[in-house]
Amino acid sequence: MVILGLTGSIGMGKSTTAAMFRDAGVPVFDADAAVHALYRGAAVAAIEAAFPGVATGGAVDRELLRQRVLDDPSVLRRLEAIVHPLVRAERAAFLARAEAAGAPLAVLDIPLLFETGGDAEVDVVAVVTAPEAVQKARVLLRPGMTEARLSAILARQVPDAEKRARARFVIDTGAGMAAARARVAAVIAALAKDG
Repeated sequence: MVILGLTGSIGMGKSTTAAMFRDAGVPVFDADAAVHALYRGAAVAAIEAAFPGVATGGAVDRELLRQRVLDDPSVLRRLEAIVHPLVRAERAAFLARAEAAGAPLAVLDIPLLFETGGDAEVDVVAVVTAPEAVQKARVLLRPGMTEARLSAILARQVPDAEKRARARFVIDTGAGMAAARARVAAVIAALAKDG
């Protein structure tokens, strides 16, 4: 089974692209969805113990947590030390299920693939990209997003140009859905030939 790491900076269309792989019948592990589930379940007690006051109603309040970790890398590392091992366990279980089902290809949708060294754990990388103006317009439509917050997020991410240079495949979502879907199909076909 080929393991494809799918990544891209904020606002590049990675979630939409992951859905295109899913629509094509490829199993997809969504790291963000795994984190969201952990914030409502297995990670709540440990996160609340490390960051008192961020859990409400039995779940982690993402905004309260964001306020605690956004500007302090050492605090963010403490959070990652709690969450990353749990996500890795979820990912391993997903891959085991996909392999047992005979899937020739599985996608790991990981926003910070390069930043966390996750590219060493996959067979091949595809980066989702879009022109900077498109990216900015998409992100600024998100509730509570500001240019300053976007700049802070981008400062912690590997630059788009470097991600594109390090990936085997580049999927440009700036040219529309049909073009992106065609590129996803081409990636699947190329990996099928490899297998």
